[in-house]
Amino acid sequence: MSTFITDECINCGACEPECPNNAISEGDDIYVIDPNLCTECVGFHGDEACQSVCPVECCIPDADNREEENSLLDKAVNLHPSQSFPELGSLDETNSRFRNPNWINTGR
Repeated sequence: MSTFITDECINCGACEPECPNNAISEGDDIYVIDPNLCTECVGFHGDEACQSVCPVECCIPDADNREEENSLLDKAVNLHPSQSFPELGSLDETNSRFRNPNWINTGR
């Protein structure tokens, strides 16, 4: 699933520069995430970078757009063809929230 930004967003912009895919942009009233570009930071970070820096915790999973770890990694590879990524079996807690025990324990 991609991440989306709820209307609790205070429009601070902290999330935008943290996104490795440039999926976040300023909308009319709040920041928005393009689900076609969001990889939930799989391949990059062990948690979602936008959520990590959001002061009001309004970056949450989009239950209407669920994606599996392998699909998100494939998307990252396609978005960044010149960058090397670990194979799916080599992902760990530092580059996939799916393998991060802190994320797993949150129930997200």
